[in-house]
This record gives sequence, structure tokens and C-alpha cells, in this order.
Amino acid sequence: MKAEIISVGTELLLGHTINTDATHVARELSALGLDLLQVHTVGDNPQRLEKALREALVRAEVVITTGGLGPTEDDLTKETVALVANAPLEEHADSMARLREYFGTRPMSANQAKQAMLPRGAVAFPNLAGTAPGCATPAGDGRWVLMLPGPPSELLPMLRDSAVPFLQRMSGAVIASFMVKTFGIGEGIAALRIAELTGGANPTAATYAGDAEMFVRVTAKAQDAAAAEALAAPMVAEVHRLLGDVVYGVNVAGLEAVVVSKLARLGKTVSTAESCTGGLLAKRITDQPGSSDVFGYGMVTYANEAKQRMLGVQEYLLRTHGAVSPEVARAMARGAREFSGADYGIGITGIAGPGGGTPQKPVGLVYIALSDEENIWVRVMRPQGRYLGREWTRRLASSHALDMLRRCLAGLPVEDQWSLDPA
Repeated sequence: MKAEIISVGTELLLGHTINTDATHVARELSALGLDLLQVHTVGDNPQRLEKALREALVRAEVVITTGGLGPTEDDLTKETVALVANAPLEEHADSMARLREYFGTRPMSANQAKQAMLPRGAVAFPNLAGTAPGCATPAGDGRWVLMLPGPPSELLPMLRDSAVPFLQRMSGAVIASFMVKTFGIGEGIAALRIAELTGGANPTAATYAGDAEMFVRVTAKAQDAAAAEALAAPMVAEVHRLLGDVVYGVNVAGLEAVVVSKLARLGKTVSTAESCTGGLLAKRITDQPGSSDVFGYGMVTYANEAKQRMLGVQEYLLRTHGAVSPEVARAMARGAREFSGADYGIGITGIAGPGGGTPQKPVGLVYIALSDEENIWVRVMRPQGRYLGREWTRRLASSHALDMLRRCLAGLPVEDQWSLDPA
């Protein structure tokens, strides 16, 4: 089944708003096994939207619009879809009841009330986070237009709870999707390693680049969930085998979730000492439920004086090797562990940029150290080609730290020197 996305809103064309809606919808379509042909962006212009809708419905069985469902005069998506589908707008009783409940004793304007008007024959999608309902409108010849709101806070729950189940029923099959998540391998190398798996039709395997990570999505389609999962399971196992210990989990939220869960299971704790990452590692850990059981101390020791006073980093190390050095990273990790009494200590020091680099210590150079009672490991993150910015550098450094701890907890090798292959 073929699909297209039409994102509606002049603010998208002007660059005032980043179009994350299309990304969220595209991911769900991929998981459902729908073939996404094109993504369009149209301003708040009914004539251009009508043209885009008519052309998309020639090519695709499903067209999904995002935006243009609100109460303002330029929110004209429903009116335009109703025209194209030859389905006049009618008041939808349940949607109107929800609006009345939302406004309570406050007055409801005509513009607000129009949000309860849906094309005749539409299947309503309730909005649990806002006022504008979505819907699926039949457009003839077995084709449908699904309308979703623009704000991501409203779109995401409606997409998950209403649009995806509707599309699953349309497809007549159940989709099982597994995300094999990795850290420490580039997408190009991973694609070569699993090349023998990527040519199949069901199940399918495809590589995707993430936020300084890479993942493989394995998708299978069958008549019920158990059959789809059984079909996908051997391919998931084979992807894991081919990629090895760079795989850190399947259908997990992220490295921090895996690390916090593993620490909790083992009854272990960790503390951090951060310089260039400015507390980002501690934030990622404490964002996880249950982190209070495994994390007690996180120190941001940006200045050399802080490294000396709080972590016991000796002055001669800073003078001889500089703050950005493996020696100082080791001392920071040891100091974090000894100060807190934790089982593990992590130290991060580097040059996040964009300034501050030298030929000997360029922007993007970061040292990450992990300490336990007996060992200290150091990983060096070297610049790889084009500088990708301060936030990217900090995020990658914190991911290195989490990956080192993940490997240590799992009994895997924790390399002394390592850098992300960008291929």
C-alpha cells in the first residue's frame, strides 16, 4: 500500500517551525510496511493544498495531512479535504461534546466550534491533548485521507492511538517491528555486514543513522502479532550476530536506559565528574526512572580549581599534561568514585568547541575515563572530519561514557582508545 504525507502550514515554508511531524509519521508508515512515496509541504493556501491532495490521491491509497485543523481562519485543511473527497462537513456529535466539556462554562466561539465539523463518512480520531480532532476520510476507490493536528504534543498520541490502529486494520495484517540499537559502528559498515539480510521482502532489515548512533529496523508482516514476531525473531538474532557487541539492545529507549537498568539489577552505583559535557551525562542518567537507586553524585568541574578541590586532581598533572589529557581524565574518574563511594566513577574532559583548540589538541578531542576499584580505562574521542558542533560533540562524549560503562557491566572489552567511524 502506497502513502504520501502533506504537511500544511506557511510557518513550515518560512522556516519558523521545523517539520518534525513528517518524520514521526514517516517512521510509523515504515513500521507498518507502507511504501512512502513523497512528502510535500504546502502553505496555508486552499488552492495549492487542493492541487497537492488531488495529485497525491492519484498516486497513493493513503494520504496523511498534518496541520491546519485549528480554530483560526487559515486552518482550512478539513474544508479542502471535504471538497476533494466530495464529502460535505457535518457536525460530529462526540467531537462537539468533547469541545463543550473542554470549554466548560467559558464561551465557545464559532471558530472553536468548527473544529467539531468533520467530512461526511469520516472516522473521528479524538484529540486527547488539544481541541482539534483528527479523522480518516474516504476519498473514493478505496483511498483515504487521514488528517492529524500539527502540534507534536497532539499529533504523537493521536498517531499512536488512532491513526496507526486504523492503518493496521486497512492493511489486513499485523506488523512486528524491532529496533536493533548500536553504538560504535557507522551506518555504511553496518550495511555491508548485514547486506545478505537487506534484500528480503518479509521480513525486512534496513539501517538508519541516529543521534551519533546507528540502528537496524527489522520488520515482519503476518496475520497476527505472534506470527509476525516469530517471523522477525531469526533475523533480529542474525543482525545481532553479524554486528556483535556494538549492539546494546533491542527496542530499548537508549544507552542511558540500558545502563541504569543494568546497574540496578547488579546493585551497583556510578558517579560522574564532567568538564566539557557540563553535566549532560548526569542529566541523561537522571532522566531515567529509578536512577536515584544507582546515581548519587554528579560533579561539573569545569575549572582547574574545581578539579583540584573537588576531585583531588593534582596540580602537577594539570601543569604537565593540561586539563584535556588522559592523565586528568583518569584522575577525575578516580576522584568521582572515591569522593562518592560509588562502584564506578566516570571522568570527561575535552574541547567541545567551536574555539579553544590547538594543533596538538584540536576541537572535538575528548578523553573519557571509567574507574572501578581495580582498573581505570580511558577512551579518546578524536575529531572525525568536519566539526559538527558543540552539542553534537558533547552528546557523543556522553554516549561514549555510557557505552564504556555498559561494556564493563556486561563483561565486554572496554577499549583504551576508540573513535567513532563516521562511514
